[in-house]
Amino acid sequence: MRLFAAVLPPAAVAAELGGVVDALHALPGAGALRWTSRPGWHFTLAFMGEVDDALLPDLRARLARAARRTPPFALRLHGGGHFGRRALWTGAAGDLDVLRLLAERADAAARRAGIPMEEHRRYRAHLTLARARGEGVPLDPFLDALAPFEGARWRVGELALVRSNLPVGGVRGEQPRYETLEAWPLEGRGEGAEGPTG
Repeated sequence: MRLFAAVLPPAAVAAELGGVVDALHALPGAGALRWTSRPGWHFTLAFMGEVDDALLPDLRARLARAARRTPPFALRLHGGGHFGRRALWTGAAGDLDVLRLLAERADAAARRAGIPMEEHRRYRAHLTLARARGEGVPLDPFLDALAPFEGARWRVGELALVRSNLPVGGVRGEQPRYETLEAWPLEGRGEGAEGPTG
């Protein structure tokens, strides 16, 4: 199954972001973007790809340990950005050091459970809002509209393991469906300075 570890925004935060995205839909060029589905909004911490069922028990145990060692932390949605000219996203502000630590721990948990992970890169918090259907879509109007966005602060209290079910119907605009398989409470104290564990 196709898996990733994530932080999921609470319903009120997603609703607030939804109002901002509704305004983006009214901008010229919005139809040239493929917008992500609201139930699937998340901050990916570690993308694992296809994972053999036999690895799941160890992966779950290691992610549970990573959550136990990481303290709850404050986060809010903030501004916007893009990767190349293809992906539009909103970012995060708050306790980003703890968010990065949780991402490192989730990545380490997957590696130690035997999952071949991509080359490690410094974590950049982003929640994908849309992807361009082709090259050359001007994203500047969307970035300008997102720039002043400051979302409500919330307390991140759990680490989620999410299954991604890719579209199979071949219907244009069909979105992946995300299913939370399990979530573990963050129970660490202080800044969790012990580094990545898994």
